[in-house]
Amino acid sequence: VQLQASGGGLVQAGGSLKLSCRASGSIRSINAMDWYRQAPGKTRDLVASIFSDGSTSVVDSVKGRFTISSDNAKDTVYLQTQSLKPEDTAVYYCHVDVLTTGGTRYIGWGQGTLVTVSS
Repeated sequence: VQLQASGGGLVQAGGSLKLSCRASGSIRSINAMDWYRQAPGKTRDLVASIFSDGSTSVVDSVKGRFTISSDNAKDTVYLQTQSLKPEDTAVYYCHVDVLTTGGTRYIGWGQGTLVTVSS
């Protein structure tokens, strides 16, 4: 299973970006897809999750500003960010929990995409 994340960049405070992460390979089904972020010198923290039943969750610090969604036909998860703040600056990582065609469970990370918010 491979993950390809994209969509990061430099944006001014108050701006928006849409991050994408596509999973490919021997995927039978996806249990969950998540976005994490890691700011310089800090831990990697969960931002948002979407589950196989379509339910979603986002952490309080981004609630109302970030939206997670997915395109199941493309095995792709999105993170729409808006009203960005300098404290949102981080490397954003996608994370997946999938069932492979071989019947095994795969949990893994994408390569990360950098979001920089200037004040």
